[in-house]
Amino acid sequence: MSTLKRLYQKNEEIINYLVFGGLTTLVNVVVFFVFNSLLDVQYLIANAISIVLSILFAFFTNKKYVFKSETITTQAWLKEFLLFCSFRLVSAGFDMLSMWILVGGLELDSNLAKLATQFIVVVLNYFFSKWFIFK
Repeated sequence: MSTLKRLYQKNEEIINYLVFGGLTTLVNVVVFFVFNSLLDVQYLIANAISIVLSILFAFFTNKKYVFKSETITTQAWLKEFLLFCSFRLVSAGFDMLSMWILVGGLELDSNLAKLATQFIVVVLNYFFSKWFIFK
């Protein structure tokens, strides 16, 4: 077995999280950019829209590809979804507060502020997903 394949198998969950976390971040940032910069939607509203869409994207990709969580009943699926959304709302609160401080208070460019907040959000979301949701 190749060294690269062994390395992937040993760290599959983290690698997959980084890949799909990166894609989730991309969804979040691109949707924010489109609404805020192209459609001229106020930055906090654009941020809320981007968060909601990225949460939905993240739930399905994390469930299937990262944590490989299988739920047999609708009730179990709903519990996982509600837990996921609940914890993501914690990181969304951080995201919204950070944007308000960075853009509204410090007057940073909204797109740069959005990128800056995403680094901490990704770490928070991995921790919440790993230890509280898809266990």
